[in-house]
Amino acid sequence: MKRARRAPPGPLPLLGLVLLLLGALPGLWTVLLLLLRREAAAQPQPQPGPAGRWGWERSPAARGEPGGGGGQKTFRALLAVPAAAAGREARGGEGRVAAAGGSPVERGIFWSRELEERVPPGFAAEEAAAWLAAARAARVASLERGGCGRSSNRLARLSDGSRACVRYGINPEQIQGEALSYHLAGVLGMQERLPPMALALVEARGRRWEPVREELRGSHWAEGAVVSLTRWVDNLTAVVAPPPWGAEAGGGRRLQPLSAGGLGGLPAAQLVELVQWSDLILFDYLTANFDRLVSNLFSLQWDPRVMRRATSNLLRGPDGGLVFMDNEAGLVHGYRLLAMWDPYNEPLLRSVCVFREGTARRVAELHRRRSAAAELRRRYRAREPLWARLGFLSERQAELLQARVDFVHRHIAHCRAQAALL
Repeated sequence: MKRARRAPPGPLPLLGLVLLLLGALPGLWTVLLLLLRREAAAQPQPQPGPAGRWGWERSPAARGEPGGGGGQKTFRALLAVPAAAAGREARGGEGRVAAAGGSPVERGIFWSRELEERVPPGFAAEEAAAWLAAARAARVASLERGGCGRSSNRLARLSDGSRACVRYGINPEQIQGEALSYHLAGVLGMQERLPPMALALVEARGRRWEPVREELRGSHWAEGAVVSLTRWVDNLTAVVAPPPWGAEAGGGRRLQPLSAGGLGGLPAAQLVELVQWSDLILFDYLTANFDRLVSNLFSLQWDPRVMRRATSNLLRGPDGGLVFMDNEAGLVHGYRLLAMWDPYNEPLLRSVCVFREGTARRVAELHRRRSAAAELRRRYRAREPLWARLGFLSERQAELLQARVDFVHRHIAHCRAQAALL
């Protein structure tokens, strides 16, 4: 007996399948970007330079370096660093904080003034301004592969002897996100944690790029594209997330809030680092940055030990200061993917109930005036000559930024109310 042949699928099921695949593309593209970032770890890295205070305030020539090579270690080259790296001493040693009553927290939710004074200064405003002015005037003397993440990026040596990572975005919104995140950090009073960053225009026939015209041809950068120049920083090491965001976040366990009650007896070095982490998590929530601790949390579903390794795009200077690297996923790109990443970003924010008082005060002011986007626009236009090339946030993105500021303000108020009950 002949078996009846199955009829071929009709047009409607095929159309539904096509629509389903199209709907999944944004999420698949984002996961692909994360995997590509990790694959960049295989690129050869420049060798570390000589020790010094962050190694960034002087040119390589002043530090006695040879004409080539590099010094920065990025997280991509340090993913295998063991968790013991997190135990390095920060400024202030292993002593206890002798704040009022021996507590590192004041008025229930604010880091003590004494503890904040122990936080390493990072990139001082006047030094950052001096480097930005020099970088904008300098010519690009050479371009090298490796050390700056994606294969499309380059390590540039400038004519003044300094170095910079030149980032070329897969699409312009990544460079826009990098620039806007940098200036939002300034609005929030935490820009000293980010390396100085300026925009530059790729012009192969222009004076700035003339010495590297041949290298530009091999880079496949589009003429007229906007790239970012980020100050190269020597002598950085990987950072493993401390409790409550480290290994404790694995195994499906809920993040326990960082609050005053759980800080007693911690060494000063660990408290100094936690001060910086509280700013980082608040900053990443406001920008919806998924390419730092959030990407580690996301990877828990296939790598249960990921929280014991280096945190993406976060490094530590020799003095214990944290460096918030590579913020191109913030604001523009992150805001398009809120549904995918906020299930990780929101619990992270709720896990913090101790804040720098200055950060909380700035958030309260932006909430009261409803001026988050206006303050960011004012600062961006005043400090970045090429801002108009990439534009600003859309009206919807500006609304999202304000809504996230309002959410952070309500969260801080909730922490204050909880602390008053104790």
